[in-house]
Amino acid sequence: MASKEVEVEVFPYIRVYKDGTYDRLAGTEVAPPGLDPETDVLSKDIVILPETSVSARLYRPASVPSGQKLPLVVYFHGGAFIISAIADPKYHASLNAMAAEAKALIISVDYRRVPEHPLPAAYDDSWAAIQWVAAQASGDVPHVAEAEPWLKEYADFDRVFLAGDSGGANMSHHLAIRLGELDSGKRLVIQGIGMIHPYFWGEKPIGGEVSDGMRKALVDSWWRFVCPSNKGCDHPLINPFVDGSPGLDRLACERVLVIVSGKDILKDRGRLYYENLVKSGWPGKAEFVEIEDEDHVFHIFDPNCEKAKNMFRRLAMFINYRSETESA
Repeated sequence: MASKEVEVEVFPYIRVYKDGTYDRLAGTEVAPPGLDPETDVLSKDIVILPETSVSARLYRPASVPSGQKLPLVVYFHGGAFIISAIADPKYHASLNAMAAEAKALIISVDYRRVPEHPLPAAYDDSWAAIQWVAAQASGDVPHVAEAEPWLKEYADFDRVFLAGDSGGANMSHHLAIRLGELDSGKRLVIQGIGMIHPYFWGEKPIGGEVSDGMRKALVDSWWRFVCPSNKGCDHPLINPFVDGSPGLDRLACERVLVIVSGKDILKDRGRLYYENLVKSGWPGKAEFVEIEDEDHVFHIFDPNCEKAKNMFRRLAMFINYRSETESA
């Protein structure tokens, strides 16, 4: 049988054929939920929106003292909006490690991906997940049976965080902006956002992109595949600083932690985000961390390396920080 003719290959994510079929080139493996003996973290899968099949994987320490409430982290995985899912073994191992270190309850959201579901489907699904969490927090669920037991028993809804890596960090920004546009009485209160290697970009190269035209062009091709438009890489979803983008001062949270890696082509965009956030008039506190000699989402590929463990500790400190007022 003759091999199918390739229409486009978006390395290293997907190969699309002229007959409309495609092969994902990574992020297709599956790990089941359950008890992870290395971290003593328990996980399970739930359906959030049956009509769109939006689901999530929940993580919590297996042993939680009676009556103790845990910070709640709503997590959005990366993968350029093309690959990976909540059952990806790499993400599963990483979130087990994060839940153990932060002693947190984590909701990992499984949003729909390109090319089956063009953007903004991923953003819409993630927003629906935020609304679902808000309903769980307020008890405003249609039926008692729809209350998620783990959230009811363990979640501290006064300590809710958004977090994500790469495209997931991008979405956490847009979700927090959208929350800021709601009436304060109708929105979920977010304490902070943990942005790991955020996926922001732009047409004009900055920083290290100027001398690395090959990687600049590669990242350009990723975004143009998932979001074809005449705005290219200056679309407001990927470049939060173009005309028409909402101001960062509308970010609906009190703290932001931006983490970049020294060898990551996206690092200068992460730094630019942090610097613009500080100058925006946003009243919260922003923190910036650069991890030397590592590349994009290194912690997903090796969550047990020392630098990944240090990063998880830094995230845990961010999540569990209490101000003097809160501690009083």
